[in-house]
Amino acid sequence: MPTRYGTGLAVAALAAGLGMTAPAFAQVKIAFVDPLSGAMAPIGEHGVKHFQYMIDKINAKGGVNGQKMELLTYDNKLSPQETVIAAQKAIDAGARILTLGNGSGAAAAMIDFVNKHNDRNPGKEVVYLNYAAVDPAFTNDKCSYWHFRWDAHSDIKMQALTTYIKGKPSIKKIYLINQDYSFGHAVRKAANEMLKAKRPDIQIVGDELHPLAKITDFAPYIAKIKASGADSVITGNWGSDIALLLKASADAGLQVDYYTYYAGGAGGPTAIKQTGLKDRVYQITEGIANINVKENLAWEEEFRKKSAGQGWWYPRVRNEMEMLAMAMNEAKSNDPKVFAEKLRGLKYKNIYGKDTYMRAEDHQFFQDIYISALTPMAGDMKFDEENSGWGWKLTATIPMANTDVATTCKMAKPS
Repeated sequence: MPTRYGTGLAVAALAAGLGMTAPAFAQVKIAFVDPLSGAMAPIGEHGVKHFQYMIDKINAKGGVNGQKMELLTYDNKLSPQETVIAAQKAIDAGARILTLGNGSGAAAAMIDFVNKHNDRNPGKEVVYLNYAAVDPAFTNDKCSYWHFRWDAHSDIKMQALTTYIKGKPSIKKIYLINQDYSFGHAVRKAANEMLKAKRPDIQIVGDELHPLAKITDFAPYIAKIKASGADSVITGNWGSDIALLLKASADAGLQVDYYTYYAGGAGGPTAIKQTGLKDRVYQITEGIANINVKENLAWEEEFRKKSAGQGWWYPRVRNEMEMLAMAMNEAKSNDPKVFAEKLRGLKYKNIYGKDTYMRAEDHQFFQDIYISALTPMAGDMKFDEENSGWGWKLTATIPMANTDVATTCKMAKPS
């Protein structure tokens, strides 16, 4: 059963019982579908905090078109099958906006489900807003009119990362380790192709895949990395898989640079401190807490007070929810078939004061990409992570213009 935040249903029922018109409250239901149990539960649970925070902000401004938003949460157990079940339950509960981030297998199932549902139910369409599933196929050959993605997909991130690596001649040998599913395969493919094009002198000394969220001890993998002579590791691992990989690295005393997509997730910063790899574990993100912009610092401080000190991991959730509210209000409609047209091509200035946009051709969001390294707190750094005394420090900004990869999407627009 979903967990409902707010009292919208109770208010509506009371009003109906008294023969009154129910007040406009919680009539726009947004379903959050992500892992809320098992090894990846901390990722999903913190995602709930992000979306509830954004909904509270939007509702405080009057909601959308005079209606308040309500968050419904569903545990997909990181399973494509459970994702479909959860999506149907959400629709049965009145949700017409679905959001999911983890992982790409579940996202593929969601896209397929939403396409079929909308074909079968004209006039009752739903939309899928993707905040974290980054398989490039979702805005290429598997693109859908009903799917919008706010995270940079793995090829965009690899484009940024390899541009950065190109300027680091000290990197000679790279080991690739990734999760054995569509996203992990996309990371390894892009790494091999882009490194060959930009730094053909670099040796790929290992290319490893492992089961998603199944490994409890990465010591055997770390031993392989050590034996390979690698000076750097590229990994798309997330959740418990990145935290445990870094913990095993610390235990073995492995001294390499890590280039990661998601080292900032639950347990990652703590494990990085254990490695002692100051300024040697990098992440590729759409933002960090310590970008010295007044609005960003204030936002981070307020959120941490409300979330027991946990950081604002997902600037993209703010982008997604603010752009959703913009599109709905501009369309003067909360109907997905109507406001989806406003989302296509929508331009937005993010919390850093930078221009961003949702590309109409494939519904892929574009923004600057930031590369940061975890380091002991110093200078003007304001926020550490996980009370570790270490925080993310900006090392490079890859402008949006340098991340604009082409798309093969041939989108069919509904009639």
